[in-house]
Amino acid sequence: MFGAHNPYHTAWLAVVFSAWYCGLGPSIVTVAIGAAGIWYWFLPPFHSFGGKALPEVSGVIGFLIFSGVIIALGESTRRSIAKQQKAEQDLLTAREELEERVRERTAALEQRTAEVIEKATLLDLANDAIFIKNANGTISYWNQGAERLYGWTAAEAIGQNHAQLLRTTFPLPVTEIEKQNVWEGELTHSTRDGRRIVVASRWTQLRDETAEVYGWMEINTNITERKRAENAARSLSGRILTLQDDERRRIARGLHDSLGQYLAALKMQLSMLALADENRQQLVAEASDIIDRCIAETRTVSHLLHPPLLDEAGFGSAARWFVEGFAQRSGIAVDLSLPPNLGRLAKDVEITLFRALQEALTNVHRHSASTKAEIHLTLHPEQVELQIRDYGKGIPSDTLVQLLDGAGRTGVGIAGMRERARELGGSVTIASDDHGTLLKVTLPLANKRNAAPVQSQPDRKKIPAA
Repeated sequence: MFGAHNPYHTAWLAVVFSAWYCGLGPSIVTVAIGAAGIWYWFLPPFHSFGGKALPEVSGVIGFLIFSGVIIALGESTRRSIAKQQKAEQDLLTAREELEERVRERTAALEQRTAEVIEKATLLDLANDAIFIKNANGTISYWNQGAERLYGWTAAEAIGQNHAQLLRTTFPLPVTEIEKQNVWEGELTHSTRDGRRIVVASRWTQLRDETAEVYGWMEINTNITERKRAENAARSLSGRILTLQDDERRRIARGLHDSLGQYLAALKMQLSMLALADENRQQLVAEASDIIDRCIAETRTVSHLLHPPLLDEAGFGSAARWFVEGFAQRSGIAVDLSLPPNLGRLAKDVEITLFRALQEALTNVHRHSASTKAEIHLTLHPEQVELQIRDYGKGIPSDTLVQLLDGAGRTGVGIAGMRERARELGGSVTIASDDHGTLLKVTLPLANKRNAAPVQSQPDRKKIPAA
């Protein structure tokens, strides 16, 4: 239709279409095919690639240039549209991901909220008092068990400082407790009506995602009645031990005053009989020897039950007498160190120290296989300390645990020793290894009488084995 004058108009639509929708490669192919077809079919001489005039060559060059411009514009527009579509698609994908994440977080939050509500309900069912406090000690959670134990409602307790609200008495500085991840011990609290109660308390640190401590959970169990029962049992145990000592004293005096006197009188009679009849002198001598042994044994039993020196001269004299006899009977060398001019201590203190000395040396003889022992008594301004050390095989760890805990059938003497010391406000500690055992008894001197000065040099006496 256009002929040889305007042959390129037939190709523009194909060039624009390919440049707009097909991309760079197809556009170039379209222009090449169009130029070749126009050159071959529409420009004279027809059906030939050679012999073309200058205007035809210029027209083809112009067609190629203008086609390149069209392709460049089309490619730029196509890429801009593709980039915009990709950005819109990325934005849509990000929005969908964000919505999905929000849904997941919402579901997780709802689940966690339900778990917290469930746990809070379970905590309310607990009989123990459970509350949570933040880093500055302010209460942020208060369960129904705490309401029942202390009397304050959750609305009244939340926001209050726990130590001020409960007027807590701590066994050690609260800063030391808060340094520990988990702490267990006994605390004294006040209730709303002013009663003082003792609780078994357990503290657990609460940490955030960065491992920083943001509070503590405290679980308290009321043990007031149990502590009263323990104190009553301890008081009864101490009273029993006191009665036991009194009974021993009466038995010892009875042996000495009655049986001992009778045996002594019998010996005197036998001696007179031996003088009267020489033929029976040998029999009388043998009987007299047996009576001597009876008297000595009676005196020994009497002194061991309750040595008269303990009442008459105090712990120092009684300890020296007992240690000398122990060394002779056991063959164990004993190094005894006492403060000079010890004087008299309170009656209960002297009895407790002497019974501890008896029990410890008896255990050294029976169980330690040690050839020597050391006894050291030290007076401090407010307390007296008795240390008894041996150099034997030591106490097995499981047996030592039973001795300290009073478990099983072992440690009856140690248990009695501990109860005597506890009744006076003192303590008994035992340390043992393969090199020997150290027993330490510490008693307060609130009731001491005529105690020796602390700075005095000790009276040291080595008592060799027999």
